[in-house]
Amino acid sequence: MIRSMTAFAGNETEIGDLTISCELRSVNHRYCDISLRLPDRLRFVEADLRSAIAAKINRGKVECSLSYKKQAKNGQGFIINTDAVATLLAATHTIEQQMMGPLSFSALDVLAFPGIQQEPDIDKEQLNLGIATLVDQTLAQLLEAREREGAQLKLLIEERCAKMLIFVVSAGKRMPEVLLLIRNKLNDRIAELVAQPDFDRLEQELVLLAQKLDITEELDRLETHITEVLRVLKQKDPVGRRLDFLMQELNREANTLGSKSTDKEMTKIAIELKVLIEQMREQIQNIE
Repeated sequence: MIRSMTAFAGNETEIGDLTISCELRSVNHRYCDISLRLPDRLRFVEADLRSAIAAKINRGKVECSLSYKKQAKNGQGFIINTDAVATLLAATHTIEQQMMGPLSFSALDVLAFPGIQQEPDIDKEQLNLGIATLVDQTLAQLLEAREREGAQLKLLIEERCAKMLIFVVSAGKRMPEVLLLIRNKLNDRIAELVAQPDFDRLEQELVLLAQKLDITEELDRLETHITEVLRVLKQKDPVGRRLDFLMQELNREANTLGSKSTDKEMTKIAIELKVLIEQMREQIQNIE
């Protein structure tokens, strides 16, 4: 199954009087890089979350964010830390004595101060289990999104492979005409050398022409690599790195084909092949 490395998923659940939200984002990366953003109250689940994500994702930069908000249920009010309130008021009184014109503040200002409102305790085991379930559900959504985009990438790559095979076949069919053109040029050159013999130069040109004429090996390797790309696309394991290597091999053969070209149409075919390979390479950068 081809998977993209780019996706997003979000979910939330209620545990006790908390509504916990989970967001997962992933983008392309050479390795599996997991980044967690957790509030201090949920920091104890960090190791479990990292293990759960790493078990499902092989490549990509993954950002996991957890947040929570309190829900007042059944008339439940605020829990006030009275000791913190007394300490705050005493500190405020001391500060006001140093001020020329003390400013008044309300009880709401006191409630907004960190540490004044106490959060009710929730069983950590219950919280851990609930968060694990939430993250598993969000991970499943993320993987589905990666698979949907991966399926689209697979189609795009297969379409380009089909176009490349057409160009490879065209290059093979073009060869007899290219050989005829080269034969005519060679006959003209031989006629010139008969008038002014230069056998060393003739031998050099024959060797050069022999090298340029033989593109059969390049065409065979291009076809072999394209067939391998199509085979790899059907595998279930992560294949991004293997596909990236095959793109390098395809590009090498297309470059060689272009450098050996002595014909305008053959040069055009080599350029079209390189364009298609570059398009595939860009898409493969997002494949896991």
